[in-house]
Amino acid sequence: MIGRGAVGSVVARSLRDGNVPGAELAGLLARSGPSGRPDTDDLPLITLHEALREADLVVECANQQVVKDVGARILTAGTDLMIISVGALADDMTATALRAAGPGRLYASSGAIGGLDVLRAAARCAPFERITVTITKQPYALVQSWMDAREAARLRVATEPIEVFRGPARETADRFPECTNVAAAVALAVGDWAVVEVVIIADPAARPSVHEVVADGLAGTYRFGIVSRPSPERESSSMVTPYAVLSAISDLTGRDFTFR
Repeated sequence: MIGRGAVGSVVARSLRDGNVPGAELAGLLARSGPSGRPDTDDLPLITLHEALREADLVVECANQQVVKDVGARILTAGTDLMIISVGALADDMTATALRAAGPGRLYASSGAIGGLDVLRAAARCAPFERITVTITKQPYALVQSWMDAREAARLRVATEPIEVFRGPARETADRFPECTNVAAAVALAVGDWAVVEVVIIADPAARPSVHEVVADGLAGTYRFGIVSRPSPERESSSMVTPYAVLSAISDLTGRDFTFR
């Protein structure tokens, strides 16, 4: 396991407690806390070198930079890798490196977004003409370091919805990285980044966050929305995300019924 935040800690403890038949926690990737000492609690620690020697699967529950930094190394060592930070694949160099690496296999968790299975099937039937992903969040959660003081202040004091971004899915990676995973998951499911437009709305009434997907193509029109309750540990994370990871791991063990 890489990552011990709101998602990683839930996944790690569930694996440690034997809640996924056929899967065992080898350890959580050791890292240093603010004091410089290992940030430990009740979970076993493991180095990356040990993980590549002992584990069949490494699960990333950290951030996109981790995927860029060690993803190819893990796959090249012959260890499978599951990522939740699929927004890292918006970067062409990273995506190319991971696809070329192996013999380990790369898996992506759906995270907090649903409907990817039907989008993937419909895209195989016929290419989509247009997909719009609308992400609505609290204004404070969308303030970015690149914004000037006026734009940041406009968001912080917003009293009504404001459209802060509209553009290609790939552009969210640099401008709104916390929104990239959803957009990337949809683009990867349909196999076409170019048809996915992202609209980001800052809404002070958005409690919790809302994701809406509208996809139009020859196979049909698909509309679905997800209103995610936040994690108790971290408001910007969805409560369901760690359980999506656990479900994906369960699918890999082959012990439970799974949809294909």
